[in-house]
Amino acid sequence: MTGFFAILDDISVLMDDVAVMTKLATKKTAGILGDDLAVGAEKASSFRASRELPVLWAITKGSFLNKLIILPFAFLLTAFAPQYIVPILLIGGVYLSFEGVEKIIHTLFHKKHKKVEQTLALSQEELMRIEKAKIRSTIITDFILSVEIIMIALSTVAGEPLLEQILVVTFIAVVATIGVYGLVALMVRMDDAGMSLIRMARGKSKVVKSTFVAIAKGLVWTLPKLIQLLAVVGTLAMLLVGGGLFVHNVHQIHDLLHALPMVAAELIVGLIVGLLAVLLVTVFKKVKGLITKSSKAA
Repeated sequence: MTGFFAILDDISVLMDDVAVMTKLATKKTAGILGDDLAVGAEKASSFRASRELPVLWAITKGSFLNKLIILPFAFLLTAFAPQYIVPILLIGGVYLSFEGVEKIIHTLFHKKHKKVEQTLALSQEELMRIEKAKIRSTIITDFILSVEIIMIALSTVAGEPLLEQILVVTFIAVVATIGVYGLVALMVRMDDAGMSLIRMARGKSKVVKSTFVAIAKGLVWTLPKLIQLLAVVGTLAMLLVGGGLFVHNVHQIHDLLHALPMVAAELIVGLIVGLLAVLLVTVFKKVKGLITKSSKAA
């Protein structure tokens, strides 16, 4: 019996330690979680209203799968090959910076093209193909942000026993997915909540009806503004996270920009890395196109 209570005491101590370390890890990853929310909401809000929840569920499942892949890999990497952690993070930084800069370029120089695309009558098959491509892109971005979240969380418990590392980092990973995509789902369904309030107002007193209608109009008015804001914040978040991965992991870059505020340094590096990545991808596509044309001509 004494042994049983000793086990319970050990479990209690372990849970206390896990709770303390989880709180610390959550604080350190809060900025990335905010970026993840902004990026996720910006990407998820671009889907048709009737497909928002099914798409979000598909992205959420993809996010959970990302965590299942990353978690054991991260533990093994930390234990046996820590020298590869920084290169992996930098590759993720290149991708995020590329996405951010590409979105800015598309917004600035392809507005007319975008409007033409929206006026075209697309078939159901084409819409589903575009939807799947967007889901895949969102899950890839989530994967990179998840790597960052998990690595930061893992760094806070690096010296602790393996069991505590697993419990803390796994908890952060699960909360990141449920919290981020749960909030995204609430955001993109604000208009439906407004319509529900209007339906609920029917048959109520004049004061209750006017209150419900005012709240509903506020929700419907807020949604597109919030989506526009998140589009900007999401793009900035990708550049800041991407640039931050270089600033915090490459000493030469950190030393070069140490006089600047951290946000400015991360944004500058994110823009430069993103522009270089866009340039390389553009050149690669043109060279590939020329090779394809010459092979067809031959």
